[in-house]
Amino acid sequence: MKFPIDAPKRKIIKVLEVLGFKIVRIGNHISMIRENPDGSNTPLTMPNHEKIKGSTMRTICTQAGISREEFLETYEKI
Repeated sequence: MKFPIDAPKRKIIKVLEVLGFKIVRIGNHISMIRENPDGSNTPLTMPNHEKIKGSTMRTICTQAGISREEFLETYEKI
């Protein structure tokens, strides 16, 4: 399965929230963070555009340590 070509920002944020991320700051970029069970944090930054490209989603998932399958499964449910 491939990442959506132009996914709506709102849906991407919902997926990331389901996967444990919380919005920390919104400006030109959206900063999110996830608290991990071991007490560490996983930061994530994505552009604040209406549509997010597939290639950008791949980078976001790599940065956040989310597998493509995990992201797409959650994306399909929302």
